[in-house]
Amino acid sequence: MTIQEIQNASVQMGINADLRGKESVQKFLDRKRKQFENLSPKDKEEFDQEALTNPYMDSGVFNIADNKEIKRVLVGIDIEPAEILLAKQLGNIDLAIAHHPEGRGLAQLADVMHLQAEVLSQYGVPINVAESLMRVRISEVARGVNAINHQRTVDMARILGVNFMAVHTPADNLAASFIKKLIEERKPEYVSDVISLLKELPEYKEAMKLGVGPKIFVGNPDNKTGKIAVTEFTGGTEGSTKMYEKLSQAGIGTVIAMHTSEEHRKEAEAAHVNIVIAGHMSSDSLGMNLFIDQLQRQGIEVVACSGFTRVSRV
Repeated sequence: MTIQEIQNASVQMGINADLRGKESVQKFLDRKRKQFENLSPKDKEEFDQEALTNPYMDSGVFNIADNKEIKRVLVGIDIEPAEILLAKQLGNIDLAIAHHPEGRGLAQLADVMHLQAEVLSQYGVPINVAESLMRVRISEVARGVNAINHQRTVDMARILGVNFMAVHTPADNLAASFIKKLIEERKPEYVSDVISLLKELPEYKEAMKLGVGPKIFVGNPDNKTGKIAVTEFTGGTEGSTKMYEKLSQAGIGTVIAMHTSEEHRKEAEAAHVNIVIAGHMSSDSLGMNLFIDQLQRQGIEVVACSGFTRVSRV
């Protein structure tokens, strides 16, 4: 596979696993194209036309030093200057793949958060309410990432001649879809059942050995789950703190998340919503594994680093 083929595969897999459904994602892209067509010639020059085919602009190719056939990749949850240097020193790495975005992907992290509103609406939160809550949170995130040194790792890759890309929301979509299907199939009745179910997965088993396995952040093991929502697995980063009240009103009893802030935890507690934290690096590893399996099927060798627990399901 070439770098572009790997990027195209990540986008397509992300669309196929998107909790909104492929039809909804296509409508999003069609709307984006219509908006582009209505821009002035000057604005069109400034528009990143990749957004017309890639609904996940937090992911993509950040540096192509050598557009060769990819045979061996270095994969990490975070690829930063140290990992780029590692790729260079190993000498036989054709491409470094991060999960968390860098460069323009990090700068555009907030752009993928709109999908959270549609996911919330699927769980019964009125779309107008979900969009209003997310609009505030998206603005906060956009301001938060604005001052970051986005290009630091990208520059390191460029100087050292290392091919570099990230697969963020597509991998998170894969993890979210996987967990959602598992919950729907197994129908855990108690919060403790959710923990037990997650602990069956190898990524979470490994996390338990490191002291960061699945945990209950709000509620207790004997609580009944009620309706379970997988709302905090994809869509850039954490959503609005106010969503727990709205989810509770919509009949949601338990939320499964990768991670949560203390402010989010307090709001969930006040709304009487159980929160099960699956784990951040372990959940990111799950999503990346589901993607990397596709590369393995194409004969690509994988070197795991930076918090990535490689588990093959091929």
